[in-house]
Amino acid sequence: MKVAALYVEEDGPYSSLDFVDAYGVSRDARNCAGPLPVVAHPPCTRWGRYWSGGPSAKTRRFKGDDGGCFASALFAVRTFGGVLEHPEASHAWPWYGLRKPPFRGGWVEADDYGGFTCAVAQGHYGHHSQKMTWLYAVGCPLPDLIWGRAPGLRRLDEGFHSKAERVAVRDKGTRPRKRLSRQERLWTPQPFRDVLLAMALASLSR
Repeated sequence: MKVAALYVEEDGPYSSLDFVDAYGVSRDARNCAGPLPVVAHPPCTRWGRYWSGGPSAKTRRFKGDDGGCFASALFAVRTFGGVLEHPEASHAWPWYGLRKPPFRGGWVEADDYGGFTCAVAQGHYGHHSQKMTWLYAVGCPLPDLIWGRAPGLRRLDEGFHSKAERVAVRDKGTRPRKRLSRQERLWTPQPFRDVLLAMALASLSR
């Protein structure tokens, strides 16, 4: 039995598993034609809170301009079964008509395709920050995850809301908190990976 892992890091947590057909950057996951159930991590840069690139962006960005990656991942999950992961508050949810899950947790119906969605903190599963995440699953058992905010963890960034707030905190002599690196932010903890793989593998028996 195998699972297709779409849009994953070449040397990430999926690459060493012999039952996983991993689609890293050297393979175009949009060409995945099944029939394996999938765990999909489509790119989120153009779907997140900072999809425009921010005020310092040198080129104009467009919301949802990911080359069709999310659409292909959504199609794969709906067609072959499995689960898709994206950051909390992803603009892809309303863009594709998916119901937003409650922050407190729990699975809810997402659409008319038999999909379900939930919000879960990867911090409960070993991530160095909260990393609130939305899941979308089709044809899978829906596990009872650890719901709610994971206590005592860092944000993905320093958490300032403005330059003035940053300056005020610095003037008080507060040392800056170390930001997570890009690699740390993208990292999928092994326990969380295993939850997603177990869901996809169980869809084989549907």
